[in-house]
Amino acid sequence: MRIDILTVFPEMIEAGLGYSIVKRARDRNLVEVNVVNLRDFTDDRHRTTDDVPYGGGGGMVMKIEPIGKALAHIAASTNLGDSARIILTDPRGQKFTQSVARQWASEQHIVLLCGHYEGVDERVRQHLVTDEVSIGDYVLTGGELPALVITDAITRLQEGALGDAEATADDSFSGVLLEYPHYTRPSDYCGYEVPDILMCGHHARIERWRRWHQLRDTRERRPDLFAQLELTEPDRKLMNEEEPTAPPAKRIVQKTNS
Repeated sequence: MRIDILTVFPEMIEAGLGYSIVKRARDRNLVEVNVVNLRDFTDDRHRTTDDVPYGGGGGMVMKIEPIGKALAHIAASTNLGDSARIILTDPRGQKFTQSVARQWASEQHIVLLCGHYEGVDERVRQHLVTDEVSIGDYVLTGGELPALVITDAITRLQEGALGDAEATADDSFSGVLLEYPHYTRPSDYCGYEVPDILMCGHHARIERWRRWHQLRDTRERRPDLFAQLELTEPDRKLMNEEEPTAPPAKRIVQKTNS
């Protein structure tokens, strides 16, 4: 897979790509991520990528010319044809979800255009991009952080990007339910103990405990997601029970010689 990120702050993007799963995936050629500086496609000596809006008003608007030239350059330099999905990061776009990430992870070529200022020239939306996306209902300075979020989410879904091939299947938002709680060593930290059930070795009970928490936690923390769930009869029964616990410890009877 190839991802091109168009930005006026390439250093910001490069810094975010240099760590963890994305870096390892790039190093192993599982994904090709290219950072494109929009200022390289300007014609004036100040390398201007924005201008005042027609009709007046505050703020600046990203110009269409540098964006058009950058996209033409990418199209000419790749052998992937003109099938690229060109995505503008913008508050008016569709909400980015795990489902969208999975859909886009199967694409051969994605171009992420980082919005900025008061937005982009409307002709970019109308004629140059295929999708618009928002990572949430809040205001950011620019589209660089959303582009990094999208790149990370898509990259970790590439085959071989994670050590465990099944890891993404259990992630929160891979389905409707949130992920269950996780613990690791030490088992006791300042009196905060790991639930006994996770150390009992009874796998069926552990799975039941995990399912119970997924159901309860999703209902309490994300009722919007829980409303989408079609509960099975075993799930309904489980939710009405108390939190599953470890089985009683077996009593060890020591034999003595009489």
